[in-house]
This record gives sequence, C-alpha cells and structure tokens, in this order.
Amino acid sequence: MVARAFSSAGVPDVKQPAGLCRTDGKGPDGMTLIHWKAGKPVVWDVTTICTSASSYIDSSAREADAAAEIAAMRKTAKYSNLSSQHTFYPTAVETLGPLNEDARLSLSDLGRRISAASGDLRQVSFLFQKISVVVQRFNAVLLHNSFVKDAQPE
Repeated sequence: MVARAFSSAGVPDVKQPAGLCRTDGKGPDGMTLIHWKAGKPVVWDVTTICTSASSYIDSSAREADAAAEIAAMRKTAKYSNLSSQHTFYPTAVETLGPLNEDARLSLSDLGRRISAASGDLRQVSFLFQKISVVVQRFNAVLLHNSFVKDAQPE
C-alpha cells in the first residue's frame, strides 16, 4: 500500500530493494528511486503490532500508540546503518488502530504530495482510510484463523 501511495504521488519506487540487506539477509520493504527529503531517497519498513500481545500489554494500557512507538524504535535501530545515505521511515501499525508518530507525519507528507499530483485535497484522508481498511482486513483474517473446528460428533 505504501508503494502504491508513492506511485500515486508520481514518485518511482521499488519493493524489497536489492543492496540494502543487513547481514542476516533481511531488508526494508521499499525505497524511492528519487530523492525525497534532504537530498536522500526514502526507505520504509512496515510492521503490524498486536496491541494485546504480552510483550506490549503493559505499555499499551498506559498509552494508545505505545506498542507502535516501541516497534518503530526497534525498526529504527534495526536499520540504523541506512541513516547516512537514506531517510528511513519506520511504519508501525497497531492491530487496534494507532500508528507511530513518525508514520503519521511521513504519511501525511506523502498524502499531501499525492494531493498535489492529483489536485484532490482529500488524499491525506483517503490514505489514512486505506490504512484503516488494511488493518481491519488483517484483523479479520487473524480472527477467522483463530477459530478451531471441533471434531464432528458421531
């Protein structure tokens, strides 16, 4: 969805960019092919966090977007080697809705660029609505897969 948003803004991008892998073979989800901010291309990595997971439950009980912020900090540390040549946008979405602060800001900026390219000022709202729909679909799949079929009675 993020790659499609960049394309909508007229910004060429690539998913799973080659050459940005870490030593464990894992890499970010995508990268713009042109400079985006401060003369650097943007690299992004998206993760979905289960707010009610035991590792996040305490922080989620204190603050609405705490799990997303923790996940974003982990992503930033994971890709810290990219910061000198790229602008890194960690995007963490909680299963119950909130995004991390950096993601809200960067996606708002992306939505404004889509608006400028399309002439439709509603694009920022549309982008956040699309994210909401993706999270709802993800939750529906998780819920559906959590049901266990009982053995049929004889």
